[in-house]
Amino acid sequence: MLFSSAGKAQQAGETIQVNINKLLNARPVTTATNGKLQSWTIGIDGGGKGDGYLTMAAALLNGDKLPHALPDDPLIVANSFHPAILLHYKNGDKGNQTRNIAGTDSFSFEMPHEKYSGLYLSLTSSEGPSQLHIRLIYADGSESKDFILPDYYNDLPEGDANLSYAVHNLAKWGPENKMTESDHHNIDVLNIHPDPKRVLKKITISKDKAGYLVFWAATGVVE
Repeated sequence: MLFSSAGKAQQAGETIQVNINKLLNARPVTTATNGKLQSWTIGIDGGGKGDGYLTMAAALLNGDKLPHALPDDPLIVANSFHPAILLHYKNGDKGNQTRNIAGTDSFSFEMPHEKYSGLYLSLTSSEGPSQLHIRLIYADGSESKDFILPDYYNDLPEGDANLSYAVHNLAKWGPENKMTESDHHNIDVLNIHPDPKRVLKKITISKDKAGYLVFWAATGVVE
């Protein structure tokens, strides 16, 4: 697994964790910092005012019993559906962890210039599904794709060619880190299937009005 670095040639099959630090504008995960809770501030639903997630260490420190919490290690292991994925929270952090969007909006991020066999976006949609319009900008042109990201409470259909889970069956916590629901929430992974024969340079993600979107990470696999 590699972290994105401009100008460095990658090997086929290698995983790149794309640098999206400039996009991060929200903190939806409460972490444990020096034996204290460092609370979420902009959540995963309610237009950012609703609920957040906790790491396992934070949930146990919070006194929750057998919690369905985020793993303390933000590096989600690879499986048959997606590569290893690095989310942007960690115990001990104090800053932003995600890009959150309410209503109609868009954002872009640069890709290390490579050919990719897959590009995996870690996302959640709350308050219903989110209609996403994704523009893939290559060295020789561009293409656009549309996807519907389901609400994060919904289980995914088996055998979906685009969607899988980064983390499945999570609890969520409201203000002052009071658990509001004990399970059944997810962070999904959307493979947007870039053209493996073209050098990818940039991604633009646009969202329609409905739904509240949280963007957690972007992970590419080099062709």
